[in-house]
Amino acid sequence: MAESFVITRPEKQAIEFAARLEAAGHNAVVFPLLEIAPLVDTTPLRHALDRLTTFSLVAFVSPNAIDATFAHLTNWPTQVPLAVMGEGSVQALARYGVTDDRYQITRPLDRRRSDSQTLLEALDLNHLRSGKVLILRGETGRELLADALREAGAQVEQVAAYRRSGIELTPARAKQLMQLLDADSRWIITSSEALHVLIQRVALVDPHDGIGKIQRKILYAPHPRIVDVAQSLGFRTVHLTDAGDDGLLSTLFSTLQSTT
Repeated sequence: MAESFVITRPEKQAIEFAARLEAAGHNAVVFPLLEIAPLVDTTPLRHALDRLTTFSLVAFVSPNAIDATFAHLTNWPTQVPLAVMGEGSVQALARYGVTDDRYQITRPLDRRRSDSQTLLEALDLNHLRSGKVLILRGETGRELLADALREAGAQVEQVAAYRRSGIELTPARAKQLMQLLDADSRWIITSSEALHVLIQRVALVDPHDGIGKIQRKILYAPHPRIVDVAQSLGFRTVHLTDAGDDGLLSTLFSTLQSTT
């Protein structure tokens, strides 16, 4: 069996990325480690969206936050600036007609990176002083962006737009995971949370040899933080990629060329 790339993003994004890999002639396997689901109670989200024009800035932490938000909106008020972490979110906004030609969208200056720190470097923090900022995210997440904005003097409100959880290990998924552990495969990991879920699920399906098998797989991660976590968990070969799908693909293909 030819070597495969295992894409561990939530299912929707994983399928889209798999199509690009397969179009380039590579085997792609979709194995989401995180599941994205609607909120049980959307009242706080809808209440925040009713007040959009009161915010000096609305920041989205991910494409999932954008999709979940626009499930409750027909259009975005043109006077409300937006901020996103990377090009994947820029593309997600464009699906809803929110583009640079009509809206003010701030994103990291270094498009090879997509995280809170690089977004903060692009924001005019002085302009946000004493202003109100809305952060739309999953039910849990890092506090770096909110903390930094508060330190700059902004009033920050964080609201959950969706639920994120580790996959349920059904019999079918357990069988697929066992097969992937035994096959030649390279794994694409796009969050530290997903990496911890992977280790936990591998330990369940193969408590004797599974951890050693997964640690020998080649990993690709788009952020130094994920690389650090992977190395702390014993992974031997972890490639740091550029951010965004194009950057990720570029790194994948360059490492393949260097080993042929």
